[in-house]
Amino acid sequence: MANERIWTAGLLVIGDEILSGRTQDKNISQVALWLNLQGIRLAEVRVVPDVTDAIVEAVNALRRRNDYLFTTGGIGPTHDDITVDAIAEAIGVPVIIHPRARAALEGYYQSRGGLTEARMRMARVPEGAELIENSMSGAPGIRHGNIFILAGVPHIAGLMLEALSGKLEGGRPLISRVVGCWVPESEVADMLASIERAFEGCQIGSYPFFRDGRVGANFVIRSTDAERLDACAAALIAALHAAGREGVIDGI
Repeated sequence: MANERIWTAGLLVIGDEILSGRTQDKNISQVALWLNLQGIRLAEVRVVPDVTDAIVEAVNALRRRNDYLFTTGGIGPTHDDITVDAIAEAIGVPVIIHPRARAALEGYYQSRGGLTEARMRMARVPEGAELIENSMSGAPGIRHGNIFILAGVPHIAGLMLEALSGKLEGGRPLISRVVGCWVPESEVADMLASIERAFEGCQIGSYPFFRDGRVGANFVIRSTDAERLDACAAALIAALHAAGREGVIDGI
């Protein structure tokens, strides 16, 4: 297990509206969950404004450190949708009109006022790109090598992810078990570290809470090996019991 290949992805969230607080991002969670099902771990997330230099710098940093890079936002029809231009600059290629994207948009907007110059912006891609299907609005997502450019609207981004399902190379999905306990995490910190060391390939995260006037924590155990995961959870429950505490399967 120690030598198992771990595939990683970075996520770049693009948009002034996210940084200003006007819009609450919902894509991080859905991208992370989808990646896990593909056997890919979301390793890092950055949020940048609609500024070309910031996007270029982040794209190059994240794609160098990870197997894949996903971006959300900035591929719409307005002047401030500059993601395509910035990514093209980052990878050193021109922006072109993709003929299949143009055809898809023409079909979608045929009964919706036609393909205007603004709408045509959604057919622009970095040269050499492939399209990611968007069954809802006709405007496609974009793939260029290991970079995946998704819409910022969460339900449209979700459809684009569905179109990519099973098409990326990855490892085994990361699975988890949760054990909850009414105990301050500081009292069991050494216990958690000892159990994690005893089960190679398992990670234990501690998430404290205060509820009903009591302090507790949920311990999330993660691994790609279901058998080892279950053994680790059983060991944690046994250790809590030995310490006079009750471990609650599936958390509190």
